Amino acid sequence: MDLRAPFINEHGRLRSGWRLILFVGSFLALFLLLSTGVRIVYVVVDVTGLHIPYANFVADVIYRGLLLASALGAGYICCRFVEGLPWRSLGLTLHRRWFFDFLVGSMIGLLSLALAVGIAAAAGALRFSISSDLLLAIIKSVGGSAVLFVIAALAEEAMFRGYALQTLSRAKLAWLGILLTSVPFAMGHFWNPNVVRGVTFINTTLAGVWLAIAYLRTRSLWLPLGVHWSWNWALGALFGLPVSGLNLVSHPLLQGKDLGPAWITGGSYGIEGGAAGTIALIVSSLFLWRTRLVSPTPELLKLTSEENPTTSATVLSIQAAD
Repeated sequence: MDLRAPFINEHGRLRSGWRLILFVGSFLALFLLLSTGVRIVYVVVDVTGLHIPYANFVADVIYRGLLLASALGAGYICCRFVEGLPWRSLGLTLHRRWFFDFLVGSMIGLLSLALAVGIAAAAGALRFSISSDLLLAIIKSVGGSAVLFVIAALAEEAMFRGYALQTLSRAKLAWLGILLTSVPFAMGHFWNPNVVRGVTFINTTLAGVWLAIAYLRTRSLWLPLGVHWSWNWALGALFGLPVSGLNLVSHPLLQGKDLGPAWITGGSYGIEGGAAGTIALIVSSLFLWRTRLVSPTPELLKLTSEENPTTSATVLSIQAAD
């Protein structure tokens, strides 16, 4: 009996389940280390009485930045030292078509959200009016929220569609990767305000599947990042509706009014907690799965679909061919 079998696969590599556990452990350790450092800095700033403008916004950006740094750091550690893979295998380098993928994703996210809002509005459940706030306040709020939504979405993509999904894809277990990343992604929203337990969980799990499909179609984080941030930004900044139960934009372009019923609109949680959101997510997922607008580069496909991808001569020849 081979005592190494529970740990080492037929390719002589650590099994994907253990790699996933190492990633989670590395992520938690890095987050604890970095957040402790930030807390020390906060204490020093507080003692000195230094005033920080837009303190809540800065604190939120720092928190999301810590999640992002921890996820990318843990992903790199596992890629480099466990699997012997380069940084670019995480799908966040400026590869060929990266900006195109980001733009396509941003349009898909915005149009998908508009579909959900349109369904609710057509049913007479939502009504909108142009904001009466000062134009400068709207511009600052809409622009500033875009920065926050990009950072927040990138952090979540690195956590859930980064190394965890990628290493299971290399093990030919993409379906398991989608399940093991989409369910925790949904569970992470349980503590948001005004959660509609059943519907919120289903819709957020669907959103996790939607974003996983976006990753698998390109093997890059740029497409799911575009889809993710633009959905949230359009929801809060353009339509003035709650984003997963949170009112994150103080001066949106439009003011949305929820007329109910809540099973369509999601009530105080927002469109992501109602049937309109469910329909839009399903339609958009099917579109992403079938569209020919996007495709992975040969190198990224190889790095994320083989248990022991070659990262030397073969990859160099692929790059030369591109």
